[in-house]
Parts: sequence; C-alpha cells; structure tokens
Amino acid sequence: MLPMITRFFFAVMPIAILLTGLGPSQAAEFDLVIHNGRVMNPANGLDSVRDVGIRDGRVAELSRERLSGAEEVDAAGLVVAPGFIDLHAHGQREWEAWLQAQDGVTTQLEMEVGVYPVEAWYAQRAGKAPINYGATVGHIPVRIATLVDLASLGLSEQDLALGLLNNPHFDAIAAQENWSQHPATEEQIADMQRRLQRGLDEGALGMGFGINYTAGATRGEIYRMFRLARVNEVTSFVHSRFMAETDLGGSVDAIQELLSNAAATGAGLHIVHIGSSGGSQVPLILEMIDSARQNGVDVTTEVYPYTAWSTFIGAAIFDGDFTRRLGLGYGDIELPESGERLDQQRFERLRAEAPQTIIVGHGMQEANVTTAVAHPGVMIASDGMWYEDGRAHPRGAGTFSRVLGHYVREKDALGLMEALGKMSYLPAKRLENAVPQMARKGRIETGADADLVVFDPARISDRATFAEPALPSEGISHVLVNGVFVVRDGQPQKNRHPGRAVRREK
Repeated sequence: MLPMITRFFFAVMPIAILLTGLGPSQAAEFDLVIHNGRVMNPANGLDSVRDVGIRDGRVAELSRERLSGAEEVDAAGLVVAPGFIDLHAHGQREWEAWLQAQDGVTTQLEMEVGVYPVEAWYAQRAGKAPINYGATVGHIPVRIATLVDLASLGLSEQDLALGLLNNPHFDAIAAQENWSQHPATEEQIADMQRRLQRGLDEGALGMGFGINYTAGATRGEIYRMFRLARVNEVTSFVHSRFMAETDLGGSVDAIQELLSNAAATGAGLHIVHIGSSGGSQVPLILEMIDSARQNGVDVTTEVYPYTAWSTFIGAAIFDGDFTRRLGLGYGDIELPESGERLDQQRFERLRAEAPQTIIVGHGMQEANVTTAVAHPGVMIASDGMWYEDGRAHPRGAGTFSRVLGHYVREKDALGLMEALGKMSYLPAKRLENAVPQMARKGRIETGADADLVVFDPARISDRATFAEPALPSEGISHVLVNGVFVVRDGQPQKNRHPGRAVRREK
C-alpha cells in the first residue's frame, strides 16, 4: 500500500506545485514581463538592458536574468522609460486622453487654469479615464464663481466643474467681463481664498493661475493667493501677467512679479510655457530663474516644442492694439479648424461673436524654443488644448515625441536620458512633496507605478501638424498605465480605462 501512495504523491506533486505557485520554473512570477528592453530610469541614471516584472500595477523587479510572466512582450531594441507626465494639459476629455496616450503620456494634469469645484471635477472622471488625471484648484474659475452672478445666467458653481476652456457655457461666462477686468474688493478676495481653500481640502494638487487672462487681478490679490499656497505647502502653477514687449520691462517685469511673490511668501512656483511667456527674453528669463533657485527660491518652469502658441480669441491679451504690443500681425493668427489666416475684419467679427474660438498665433523664435527645451531643469509640457472636430494646436498630440525625435535625435540639442527626465522624473519631483503618490511615478524601480512607455528611439517622432493636428505619434510600441496596456503594438486599446486620480491626501 505504501509504495502505491508514494507513487501517487510524486505523480500529482508537480501539478500541486504549479497550482500553488511554489515552483518558480513552472509558475508565472509576474502578471506581465517586458523582456530585453533598454531600461532608462532618469531618477538614478540606469541605462541597461533589463527584464521588467510587473505585479499588481507596479514594477516588482528589474533583472538581468529572464523573468517569467502570465503575459510577456519582447522589447529588444526598444527603450523602456517612465510614462510621460504632462503638467499642462487642457484637453481633459477622453478623446484628448487617448491622443496623448499615443504620445507616451500616462498622466495628464490641468495645472495652469485648474478647476473648481474640485470634488465634482474628479467625480466626473472616475472609472472613465485611460490615463491618470488630476488638477489644481484654479484662480480663474474661483474668480468667476466669486465675481459673476451665475444664477442670473441660469448657472451654478457646479457648471464650472465641466472645466472652463471647453465649457458649453463659456461664451455666456466670458461676456461677464467683471471676472477678468474688474479689481476685487477685500470681501471678494476673502471669498476667493475660502473657495481656494475648499479646493485644496478636496485634494487639489496645488493652485493654478492664468494672470494674463485676469487683468483685473491686482498684484496684491495675487500675492495674497501665494500666501495661501504657502500655508498649504503647495505649488502655484502660473501663466505670468501679460506685459507687452513694447513696455519698458516687457516679459521680464511679468516674471519678476512671480519671483518676488515666491521669495516673499516662500511658496513654490512653477512658471508655465516659458517659450511663449518669455517672448524675446527667454535666455535672460532662464538666467533669472536659475539665479533665483540658487538663492533659495523654489521655482521651476516648462516649455512646449513649437514656435506657435494657442489661446481663445476672446482672451484679454487681444484687448486694444495687440499687434503693436505682441509684434503680431492679423495674418499671423490662424484658425486651426480650417487653416485660415485672419485679417482685421474677420478677427474682430469672431472676437465679438464667438469669443471661445481657438486660434493659433505664429510668433515665436525657434532659437529661443531650442534654448528652453535644452536648458537644464526645464520640463516639457504640452499646453494641449481641447480638439473641435479633430482640430487644435498639434502640441496636444505630438509634444513628447517631437522632443525625442526632433530635438534629441535630429538636432542633438540634448541627450535622450536628459529629455526623458524632463518628461517624467522632474514633473513627478515637482509635485511629490505635496502629493506623495507622485513619488511612485516618473521612475522605473521596485515599487513604482507601472506607468511605462516603450518606444523605438530611431523612429519616434511627431506626425501632428497644423494642417493635420490629430495625427498620432509614431515609433511608440506600448504604453502601460498602472500595469495595463492602453497602447499595444502601436494601437490604442480603447476598451480599457485604468487611469486613476492623482490627488493630495484629504
């Protein structure tokens, strides 16, 4: 009897081991393994061929030895890098998210304009996002909620949670010029501070400002808001005040206001799109930012890799004689939906009848853009707008691949590892003190979120143009968000929505 039992035990033992996962040679160790990729981790400089083992949505192991997974993909000859973190993405609908995913973006954040009310904005996206999402609480929507009689328009604060720039009620809101043009009273400033605090309490990632769109916001008002940011230990993400190049100080004065507020309050400062905000003074402004940082000011900045900017035609920057101030002719203004270049009559009609119309302004110098892209510590962010009928500025589709293809491979303006750091690790570091979950993003190491992009460095490039702005980038093989493929073999996996909220702890 005993020999029979022994034979039975040894006969079934391999099956038992396989089912219980005790046999490492028979059972898959990981949910997914990416084999033989060139792993590049800007957080520590790792640049070596490794297998990447992923378990429960996180990187579980990096190994020179072959790992086994329930699912496996071969990345030989490809770079495996942290997924790109876009700090400046206005296109927050699912349509734009899929377009950004095909550009290697795994986290898109609305940090400049921000949102309000914050809780409602996050609730709208839960379970519906292909990539990770998050936002600041925005000074602009808070100013609207405070200064505009929304009830008289048949609206409530909850309607603002749809977002500002692509809000179906935008034209009605924009027509109420007090939110953009009028100074606030002391009582209104206090109300704004209460609303901003509410947004921070609801998990907003910081505070967002578009000061150039709120000409009525005095320097004292903005300084007060910076103090509130400091009390809450969050960063202010700011579009600097519009200062005409024909003014004595121009864009330099505008940046000095922000640096002064940061130095005086101790608040963190992130200056958005330095290429367009800096105008002809980009090299000097980069020098100012570096010097401020060396002297203890917590300041960072970003750039998008294009020589044209984009905004809505009703923006305050077009008030008065903007052609003189901006050094921009009417013919430099383009309608992205048609490619039409405007004349004065067409411009004025659209501004009066359709202020939400998105335009593209061709007015930046390639030398300054290249300088900013290559400058140490300057992050890459798209400032991508929402698309109407597939039309918008191409930066919403091709920003990150354009840097890797045009500025790294073709122009040799900066190295591949440095560029990857500007797109992943540096944005994560900018946020992680206030938002601890960001310490798991922007790097490939044990315990990090499995937000990854796998691409061919010899092929990656942007395809989106001003004529065809929604063409997805090429050369990206796979994109994973929390360990789930959202792009596989170059194709979006549109039945998947693994994106999660990025929020401060409440």
